[in-house]
Amino acid sequence: MMMADQTYETTTIDPSLLRTLLEDDAFHPTEPSTLEETGLSETLVESLICKQLAMFGNSTGRSLANEICLPFSVVGRILDQLRSRKLVAHVSPTRLNDFIYVLTEKGIVHAQELMRDSPYVGPAPVRLSEYVLSVEAQSISHEAPDRDRLQRACQAISVDPKLFQALGPAINSSGGMFLYGAPGNGKSTLARHITACFGQKIWIPYAVIESGQIIKLFDAQFHRVAEDGDDGPLRTTSFDRRWVRIQRPTVVVGGELTLENLELRHHRDSNVCEAPLQMKSNCGCLLIDDFGRQRIAPKDLLNRWIVPLDARHDFLTLPSGKKIQVPFEQIVIFSTNLEPEDLVDEAFLRRIPYKIRATDPTDEEFHHLFRMYCEKLACEYRKDVVNYLLDTHYRPCNRAKRRCHPRDLLIQVRNYCRYNGQPMEMLPEYFDIVVHSYFAMVLKTEHQ
Repeated sequence: MMMADQTYETTTIDPSLLRTLLEDDAFHPTEPSTLEETGLSETLVESLICKQLAMFGNSTGRSLANEICLPFSVVGRILDQLRSRKLVAHVSPTRLNDFIYVLTEKGIVHAQELMRDSPYVGPAPVRLSEYVLSVEAQSISHEAPDRDRLQRACQAISVDPKLFQALGPAINSSGGMFLYGAPGNGKSTLARHITACFGQKIWIPYAVIESGQIIKLFDAQFHRVAEDGDDGPLRTTSFDRRWVRIQRPTVVVGGELTLENLELRHHRDSNVCEAPLQMKSNCGCLLIDDFGRQRIAPKDLLNRWIVPLDARHDFLTLPSGKKIQVPFEQIVIFSTNLEPEDLVDEAFLRRIPYKIRATDPTDEEFHHLFRMYCEKLACEYRKDVVNYLLDTHYRPCNRAKRRCHPRDLLIQVRNYCRYNGQPMEMLPEYFDIVVHSYFAMVLKTEHQ
């Protein structure tokens, strides 16, 4: 229950500005030309410069500007002010009307005080309101992938055509879905390809700031920076370097997920917060893999997300106790080997209206998977050997086919051939050997 005396800060977005961004079908963070356009205080930028010099010693003005991701024109003016206050000094001039700067004794003392308050160094943050605007402009809810786009996104994997009929509307809802079925049928792989339905890349800030608190958003574990060649005309267009262009994110978490991962994590040593997983997945996909086997109860996890799933925004608490509102704009996929009704009650199931089963492959799909992985592994596909495999090692013992089996068995055949100095081939005797190794640990379970 929400307490009556709690107050929440909401962010107001200029409708005309948002409409312009949407009509352009793009979000482009324009390079600021003045400190005022950054929305940051002079004190904050000064502290980033001083701490950068304290950490790395001598530096040119342009290098400092690159490190904190602000224009040299902005950083140069603040360096002049720091020099007039005798906090920094010139060491020597350099090219392009620049200088090498160093902290004075007074500047070192000042920087040490700043470091005690917060040792954060790196890109200058972006205001939370600007981040909210960027998410609204780049949200997946503005797109409606059709069957062709979904099929193109999944062309590198094998998907039951019937699955597209159920999966397409679920993706277009931009909400939550259960993807369930036996292990090894590609649920996690499918979830990763779903993000590709939305195609284009997005901009995110390295960090955001609200009420003086810096929140780190960019995470190299989940965010893949777009290559220079992917940017096309953007390579020659100036942009605010506090932002980075990435592929739409797919954030995958499994049994290690805890409720703490869904809140702002305050690092006392740096006095900086780490954005929660759902914030890092905005404009993309958040996959809760192996749902039901986390260290938290499924009900507790879904309780945490009742409001965000409906309202498309979330409330987070700063270390000061202040509540802030952030977007909750991603597809949330709960991937599980269990039946959804065994995990949560009917009330929760209604809030996640799409429940999609990933089925075992048919014989025809099994052959297709072997053809696909043979091509990837540079091995000649042999239909007769796949039929031998099915007749000898699947049908007699009623072994269920899984979509991962062709890939895994072929990899084991490759490894066997490499070890024995033989060319990789699809031979019945090779599969007789690797099948006993691959299925040894699951025979007891499958015969129960």
